[in-house]
Amino acid sequence: MKKTILITGATDGIGLNTAKALVSLGHAVLIHGRSPEKLAQVENTLNAIPDGIKVVPYLADLSDLLEVAHFASAVKASHTKLDVLINNAGVLKTNTPINRDGMDVRFVVNTLAPYLLTQKLLPLLDSTARVINLSSAAQAPVDLDALTGKKHVSDDLNAYAQSKLAITMWSCGVAQKLSLQGPIIVAVNPGSLLATKMVIEGFGIAGKDVNIGSDILIRASLSDEFNNTSGEYFDNDSGQFSAPHIDALNPKKNEDLIQCIEGILNKSKS
Repeated sequence: MKKTILITGATDGIGLNTAKALVSLGHAVLIHGRSPEKLAQVENTLNAIPDGIKVVPYLADLSDLLEVAHFASAVKASHTKLDVLINNAGVLKTNTPINRDGMDVRFVVNTLAPYLLTQKLLPLLDSTARVINLSSAAQAPVDLDALTGKKHVSDDLNAYAQSKLAITMWSCGVAQKLSLQGPIIVAVNPGSLLATKMVIEGFGIAGKDVNIGSDILIRASLSDEFNNTSGEYFDNDSGQFSAPHIDALNPKKNEDLIQCIEGILNKSKS
């Protein structure tokens, strides 16, 4: 059965490889990027794949929550149903770690934008749909003051690790809230130190085959093994569902985090 799949951060790395594979399999793929030039280039590349369905591009800077909301509105204006949402876009190092609202870009892009996009697109995601959130083996206890922008985290990797635990925590919490009424929500560590731009820039190493990451995202999108797994965490380093950081197993901490995120989003509307 052919599916409609939205992939954020689809202009390079894991996202691009995943998009290429899904288009080749005949699925309708919606691609997101923040560079108009790269997005147009990838759109042309994907549309050149034989027998593929024409891709639909969406331009948005996920470090700006207003743009995320507009992005979601554009998707809803053109589609009535999504089968899979892959929240793949992420950032580790950036020359501008603080956005115009005084918030850490790692938290905004890696945690808040996926949450907002998912919430806005829930009307398109029925109980058979899937939300796949990119987590990481790097997970560190979340400082809610850092999440809200009251405190700045100077260390790039620590900010990244906190943001990745945060997306894992809200994945578990929202999945529990929605239960059988919502889509399957799964946090996935696609694999450590893959050959992505993020790893090359952040660690100065070539990294492992990026297909390791795209392969698990394709499985998470299409395979029956991900049925009935909402709220779980898949660790692709070990190749199995496993326990995330202990904080993500604490319903109270997950709820506190979600309430903090909701507070940030409500404030951003005013």
